[in-house]
Amino acid sequence: MTKLGFVGLGLMGSRIVKRLLMAGHSVAGYNRTRARADELIEAGMQWRNTPREVAQAADITFSMVSDTAALSSIADGPEGVLAGLTAGKIYVDMSTVSPRLIRDLSQRVRASGANMLEAPVSGSVPAVESGTLVIFVGGEASTLEKVRPIFEQLGQKIIHVGDNGQAVSMKIAINLNLASQLLALFESVLLAERSGIPRGIALDSLLNSVVTSPAMKYRAPFILKMPDEVWFNVAMMQKDLQLALELGRELGVPLFSVALANEMLSAAKAMGYSQQDFAVLFKVLERMSGMGEA
Repeated sequence: MTKLGFVGLGLMGSRIVKRLLMAGHSVAGYNRTRARADELIEAGMQWRNTPREVAQAADITFSMVSDTAALSSIADGPEGVLAGLTAGKIYVDMSTVSPRLIRDLSQRVRASGANMLEAPVSGSVPAVESGTLVIFVGGEASTLEKVRPIFEQLGQKIIHVGDNGQAVSMKIAINLNLASQLLALFESVLLAERSGIPRGIALDSLLNSVVTSPAMKYRAPFILKMPDEVWFNVAMMQKDLQLALELGRELGVPLFSVALANEMLSAAKAMGYSQQDFAVLFKVLERMSGMGEA
């Protein structure tokens, strides 16, 4: 069986590795904070001390980290992933990061004789655990076919978007909708509530109307009860919006709704909500309207 490696064992990465182990794969892994890997090590993951050691041990190395700077830190340098790649190996990054960095990394990976895909995903914790992610892939079709059996154990749909950099561009284009959609829905809830309609009824009405979407259906109810575990916090959402604004400037595409949502996320940070799920934007609107806590 193909030997796999995984760098970045956070909220999503750890669950992906767990799923791969349950499918019988041999997985070598690394995380900046080793304590987060203890449960996976007990489940059979082989610990490695650096990203380079992971890439050396694996035929296909995956990574999933928080942002562009984090990807550079685990990919570059004498102990980075690229230093462990040799001819015939495959590197798959699943992070949502700068398309420019992905294009740069892919060129350097090819120079080593290896191949690179980027494979950002749509879906949060429940989708990882159920194997129903949607996986967007950028890179050569022939490389995708080698990795497809692994992707099929993680996702319900695999979409080959195009060349390196284009899949992460697609993911950014998708994610820029999330905060804007949620803000519009929350404005509707708050307007209905100010009209005297109970919040739960207002939310139920909206989520069963034509204005809803799958993302709204699972995240909007957080205004009634926040989850015990934060899936996607304000800081991470703003990181994605800033990637969108950067890409918009590069391509000459005006992103007015994104700019507004970005300002609202900045307000959330200023109110101390940086590490809360970005559904906390409802509290931001409440406070701005004079209805919420001071």
